[in-house]
Amino acid sequence: MNFELTADQLAIRAAVKKVCQPFDDNYWFDRDHDGRFPHEFTRAMAEGGWLGIAMPAEYGGSDLGIVEASILMQTIAESGGAFAACSSIHLNIFGPHPIVKHGTAEQKERMLRPLIAGRDIACFGVTEPDAGLNTAALNTRAQWDGKHYVVNGTKVWTSTAQQANKILLIARTTPIDQCKKPIDGLSLFYTDLDRRFVQITEIEKMGRKAVDSNQVFFDGLPIPLEDRIGEEGKGFRYLLDGLNPERILIAAESVGIGRAALARATDYAKERVVFGRPIGQNQGIQHPLAESWCELEAADLMVFKAASLYDQGLDCGQFANGAKYLSAEAAFKACTRAMNTLGGYGYAKEYHVERYMREIMIPKIAPVSPQMVLNYIAERVLGLPKSY
Repeated sequence: MNFELTADQLAIRAAVKKVCQPFDDNYWFDRDHDGRFPHEFTRAMAEGGWLGIAMPAEYGGSDLGIVEASILMQTIAESGGAFAACSSIHLNIFGPHPIVKHGTAEQKERMLRPLIAGRDIACFGVTEPDAGLNTAALNTRAQWDGKHYVVNGTKVWTSTAQQANKILLIARTTPIDQCKKPIDGLSLFYTDLDRRFVQITEIEKMGRKAVDSNQVFFDGLPIPLEDRIGEEGKGFRYLLDGLNPERILIAAESVGIGRAALARATDYAKERVVFGRPIGQNQGIQHPLAESWCELEAADLMVFKAASLYDQGLDCGQFANGAKYLSAEAAFKACTRAMNTLGGYGYAKEYHVERYMREIMIPKIAPVSPQMVLNYIAERVLGLPKSY
């Protein structure tokens, strides 16, 4: 059993670090203030071929796995970009998996190649105001009128919709009362985000200002049949193909942010002198930081176990969810301890850890809450009765 990265994987990490160098903490500090989408960063990632790291080579990707994609995203987060940087390209990495697995050859050629090249920006239309984790309760409708599907409804927390020209959208094509199971009757589409039929309202939020979150209102958006992925009514099942990779990547990014915060705290503890000695000489400072190192490294092992299982085609659900839970908790502690180590300076924006602190709240609550992760593990792993 070898826990070390291969030479090729280490080369990926080194190459991504090099791409990230111009986009340092100061770059993301500015984006956190002006809210401008990081087009320069996404362009650099596209030009380096990183957007297609886990996509098929025949469509311009690198045909690598979620292990390598996790290395990519973790390195980006750890560089100081945190979730602002990761979220700007996140959907390109995991979002197209249902298209890869269930799309036709024509759809893959038409849809994947522009995403991988960075010519298209896509957003993900899943969550609704009255249906968060309960995806089966989605109310957005896509009704066939003989020529098109016509979409009406509302999505919320749709990232990058202000920038996107495409949307991966799940909508109900059969009323729930006509379905055998609640998860039936949902269909998946990848289509144009046509502003003539869509109103996009940005949600002001706590952090990650450079990557917009939105409420999206659909008013008669027409979708051609050729933009439906797979069979009608099976969209929820197709969506599941992207959920485990998403959890793994979020976990990898969380570890990256935790490491960035820990590095800043450690450097400060070495340099800050109080009562004639560096504060890092005090065990009250040392022990919490050392504990965070242990927690982050343990979470990281589960991240890459989950990624390895996924790439082998093995069941990874319990480890993908566990990795997301452990990584978010460990990184949140690391960011909190970094704030405490820097004291008042930790509260100052120029030292960056308060930005990490704000952005690490994202994986604490999304894409699945810690309570739902624990429910999943209790039910699916421990065999306890379903509680909801």
